[in-house]
Amino acid sequence: MTRVVVTGAAGKAGRAAVAELKEHGYDVLATDAAERPSDLEGEFLRADLTVYGEAIDVLAGADAVVHLANIPAPGLRPAAATLTENTSMNAHVFLAAQQLRLKRVVWASSETTLGLSFGPDRPPRYVPVDEDHFPLPESTYALSKVVSETMAEHIATWSGIPFVGLRFSNIFTAADYERVPGFKDDPESRIWNLWGYIDVRDAAASCRNALEADTTGSVNVIIANDDTIVSDESAVLMARFFPDVEVRGELIGHQTLLSNQRAKDLIGYRPQHGWRRPIDA
Repeated sequence: MTRVVVTGAAGKAGRAAVAELKEHGYDVLATDAAERPSDLEGEFLRADLTVYGEAIDVLAGADAVVHLANIPAPGLRPAAATLTENTSMNAHVFLAAQQLRLKRVVWASSETTLGLSFGPDRPPRYVPVDEDHFPLPESTYALSKVVSETMAEHIATWSGIPFVGLRFSNIFTAADYERVPGFKDDPESRIWNLWGYIDVRDAAASCRNALEADTTGSVNVIIANDDTIVSDESAVLMARFFPDVEVRGELIGHQTLLSNQRAKDLIGYRPQHGWRRPIDA
């Protein structure tokens, strides 16, 4: 696969994915409903993926798609609009991929499908939370991703195209890391996703990993860093906030409570960056 369309290319994950794929020799068409970002080089086509014909147009001639275009979080649009627009965009890209016989679909699902937001009154069933802690949508945003995972499963079966859904944790850029000193010693402020995060560069690399992996059908994997975003060790966090929750295995140091093991096993994902390392490393 050499010709890859990246949707949502104006977003922070999209821009990073475009750069990652170009760096590794892919021919990339970037597309977004927004204007071209000033720092995005190369081929760009502005398109509205809620219109099926435009999804067909942008995917024509592609080998694969990295589909990152969606309303990116709950609360940014009215609840019904979030559900309908996200599922519409995802359905159009998935069905266009089937019609055009693409070789692979990689797309952005979300950690929110796993039960977020967590808290003392809404604890996880167990930790580390893995892919089987699903589906537990708590917003129409999360529901749009659950519905889309179901669509991906069936369209993959109909078409024979491998689909990989990336359940991204909270994506951090260099600018986001500047906020970490303000909350790293306040774990209650980040309890909502069990203190998870992912560096934008590793999010981009996971897109390439998913393109290159030998998978079949539709698979969905959690994309999180190996560690948490706060100072306290994970066992301490669990004892303080979730003392009655089942802990599966031993929690070592700042180990992530959003398991990324399946992503490592299925697509060869290996996070390389994080807030405990130099930001420019």
